[in-house]
Amino acid sequence: MMTAVSPFARVEHVSRSHGQTLDEMYAMPESFLEIEVRNPQTHGFGRKMYTDYEIICKTNIPAFKLRHSLVRRRYSDFEAFRDILERESTRVNIPPLPGKVFTNRFSDEVIEARREGLERFLSVVAGHPLLQTGSKVLCAFLQDPAWDKSQWV
Repeated sequence: MMTAVSPFARVEHVSRSHGQTLDEMYAMPESFLEIEVRNPQTHGFGRKMYTDYEIICKTNIPAFKLRHSLVRRRYSDFEAFRDILERESTRVNIPPLPGKVFTNRFSDEVIEARREGLERFLSVVAGHPLLQTGSKVLCAFLQDPAWDKSQWV
């Protein structure tokens, strides 16, 4: 016969009944990776305008050199990064980037849609175990403020 746990029982008792203490339930996961693309900023004038995005990476995965990093990248950096990844990682199908936009590309809606797409792209790529261990460019793109695509061509 199973004994029911009262909803008013002390929390310590309830958590141990499932084999975990409160400390274990709220401890840092064994491995985690959080990537956020945020804070788009548009620079320049006329034909020289571009938008770049802040990439925040928080992780405890050993392949990454830093536990917390913040860099800025523009769309052309993402394109170069994706090309480098494709050449470097023939066994992994690299997802597409959000498409090029030719009209209203500096509108809030277009910039936000692109930001979401870039964040999805990075989450998939950075979360792939083969890329985490086999890619030389992945950590540099996500964490090195001085990243330059010409170093990888």
